[in-house]
Amino acid sequence: MTDIPDFHGPHVDPPLPGHIKLTWYEPTGRVPRVRVVSHTCECRETTYELCAAAGRGFVRRTDRVEENVREIAWTSIATATRIFHQIMHGEAR
Repeated sequence: MTDIPDFHGPHVDPPLPGHIKLTWYEPTGRVPRVRVVSHTCECRETTYELCAAAGRGFVRRTDRVEENVREIAWTSIATATRIFHQIMHGEAR
C-alpha cells in the first residue's frame, strides 16, 4: 500500500497594514461556464479563485463559515490576475 502525501495548494498571506479593500459582489451567473485559472488551498475557511469567462477575468471568494460566494467586478484577465496576486501577497482583500 502506498501512502499518499498530504498536499496543500498555495496559502494566502495575511493582509498587510493599509491593504487595498476590494468590493465583493454576489455572483452574476451571466455565463454557463467559468474556467478556474488558479486557486488557493482548500484547507482554509476562505478560498480564492482566479476565474476567466467570455474573455473577461474576475476573482471569486468562497467563505465556508459564512456560507457565501462573492466575486469582484469582471474586468480584463490581466487586471484580474494582478488583483489575484495582490490577494495572495496580502496587498488586497
